[in-house]
Amino acid sequence: MTVSAEQAPPEDDIPAEDEIQELRQEIDRLDAEILRLVMRRSEVSQRIGRARMAAGGPRIVYNREMAVLARFRDLGVEGRELGMLLLRLGRGRLGGR
Repeated sequence: MTVSAEQAPPEDDIPAEDEIQELRQEIDRLDAEILRLVMRRSEVSQRIGRARMAAGGPRIVYNREMAVLARFRDLGVEGRELGMLLLRLGRGRLGGR
C-alpha cells in the first residue's frame, strides 16, 4: 500500500533513530503474531474443509469466501489480495492438491 502526501506524517513527527529501532522491534513482534495467527487460521480452515468434504459437502463455499474477502475491503486492492492468499492457505491440500 502506498502512502499519499496527505497521509504522510508531519515533519515534526519523524521518529528519531532510537525510536525507529523500537518501532522495528514492534514490527517484528507483530509479524510473529500475524504469522502465528495465519498458521492457526489455516489449520482451522483446513479442518473445516475436511469435515465438509467428509460429510459430502462442497470443498469450497463461495458465499463464505466472499464474506471473508469483504472483511479485507478496507485495505483496498492489497486487502483483497491478502484475503485471497489467506483463503488459498486455508484450502491446504484439500482435494489432493
